Amino acid sequence: MADPGRTALTDALGRRISYLRISVTDRCDLRCRYCMAERMTFLPRDQILTLEEIALLADLFIARGVRRIRLTGGEPLVRRDIIDLVRRIGRHVGAGLDELTLTTNGTRLAHHAQALADAGVRRVNVSLDSLDPERFAHVTRNGDIRPVLEGLAAARAAGLAVKINMVALKGVNEDEILPMLHWCDDQGFDLTLIETMPLGETGEDRTDHYLPLTQVADSIRRHRALAPIPHRTGGPARYHAVDGLKARLGLITPLTHNFCADCNRMRMTCEGKILMCLGHEDHVDLKAAFRQGGLPAVEPLIDRALRLKPAAHDFRIGAGAAPAVRRHMSVTGG
Repeated sequence: MADPGRTALTDALGRRISYLRISVTDRCDLRCRYCMAERMTFLPRDQILTLEEIALLADLFIARGVRRIRLTGGEPLVRRDIIDLVRRIGRHVGAGLDELTLTTNGTRLAHHAQALADAGVRRVNVSLDSLDPERFAHVTRNGDIRPVLEGLAAARAAGLAVKINMVALKGVNEDEILPMLHWCDDQGFDLTLIETMPLGETGEDRTDHYLPLTQVADSIRRHRALAPIPHRTGGPARYHAVDGLKARLGLITPLTHNFCADCNRMRMTCEGKILMCLGHEDHVDLKAAFRQGGLPAVEPLIDRALRLKPAAHDFRIGAGAAPAVRRHMSVTGG
C-alpha cells in the first residue's frame, strides 16, 4: 500500500509514474530477429538481482505509489523460482497494487499458467508474431510454435486474460494480421500490434521490415470498421473496438505516433538499473546502492531518476541508421 509519508513518483514534467516494468532476466529461449542477435552473450548471474532483491525493491516502489507491475525479461519464465517472486509481489494485489501482469513468449506457459493465476496474476501478454509453424520458426530462429499454443490453452483454462502481442513486419507477417485478429476473437484474446523498435544490433536491417501501423490500420478498415475506445492497460497501447468482433485491437506506435506525453512508466532491468525511457541510455543504478546501504540508499536514486526522465524518446528508423540504443530489448524488458 502506498505510504502517505513518502513523496509520490512524479517526474520533472509533472507526469505521475504509476507503472513499473521489471525485467527478471536478460535470457530467453528464443532469438526473435527483431529483438536479439542470433548469438547473444548474457549477463553473469552475479550481476543480476536476486529474487529477494527484486521483491524488496518492488515493495519500495509500491510504497511510493506504483499501482501496476509487469514482470518481463528476456523470457521471465526461464528464471528459476520465478513463481516465488510472483507470489511475493502478488500479495500486494488489492492492497496497494491494482495489477500484477507478465509478458512471456509462451514457451513455458503451459507449466506455469495455473501457478501464476494462483499467485495473483490475472492477465498475461504473449508474444506471437505468426500462427504458421514455418514462419514462426523463421521469426524466432528455429522456435517451435506448439508449446506456445499449449501455453495459451493452459492460460485460458487457468482463467487468465490473454493479450497477444504481434510485431508487424513488412514482408514477413503483414498478410497474417487480419487472420490473427480473427483468430484472437475466436480464442477470446485481445490483440496488440507493435511497430518494430530500433533497439540493439540484431544482425538485420529493421528498415527492411518496418511496417507503419497507420498503414496497417487503413488495411484493416477496408474489412472492418475501427472505433477508438478509452480502454487502457497501463501501457502505451491505444485500443480500438473492431466492428463485429469482441476482440479489442491495440496499437503501439513508437515511430508513427509518439506516445510520450502521458508516459506513466519506468523500467528496472535485471541488473537493477532504472531506465527512465525505453529510447535513452540514461539510467541510475540501484543495485550497488541497495547492496551497500539497503532501501534507504535507493530512495534518493529513484528521485534522481524522476528528475532525469526525458520528455520523449528519440526513435528513428532508416536505411543504415544505427539503433536508438545499443542494448537489446531482451535486456530492457518488454
